[in-house]
Amino acid sequence: MTGETQSERTVGTAEPNSADNRSGTRWFPRGFRRLAPSLVLAVGGFFTALGLALLLACHIDDRSIEQDMGTASAEVVEKSYLRTVVRFNTDSGRVYTPPNGVLYPVGLQEGQLVSVEFDKGNPDLVRVAGRNMSVALLPVGSALAVLWAIVLPAYWLTRRTVRA
Repeated sequence: MTGETQSERTVGTAEPNSADNRSGTRWFPRGFRRLAPSLVLAVGGFFTALGLALLLACHIDDRSIEQDMGTASAEVVEKSYLRTVVRFNTDSGRVYTPPNGVLYPVGLQEGQLVSVEFDKGNPDLVRVAGRNMSVALLPVGSALAVLWAIVLPAYWLTRRTVRA
């Protein structure tokens, strides 16, 4: 022995925040870091599927309206962030106020008269005349472009940290 005390010979006394302590405490467990790139892509895929499902639903609604279409003049009764409610008379004289509102209500104001197209078999399914799912392509497409502009760099960063 060279005269060193026990405390001087203790192994592993480095500070936990030192740069050479690579096996120290981490924010996430190693398994999570390994799964992170897959999780990032899964979230991106989920929201992409959600956007495509929205477009498919718009197409199905439009097809239903076009198979048995009726037209009417409607008054915009209520406009809110989530829906725009209209009231219209059918050919049979019944007054309808669809509980879910009108499809593709961009630019409508309360009290405005607007031409609508509806499914005669289901008058609750109504859209503004002349509009179809193409109105939804720009917002959904833009949202998906922004989503992937965030997801791809996040994927790249998580892949990079896993390799390091």
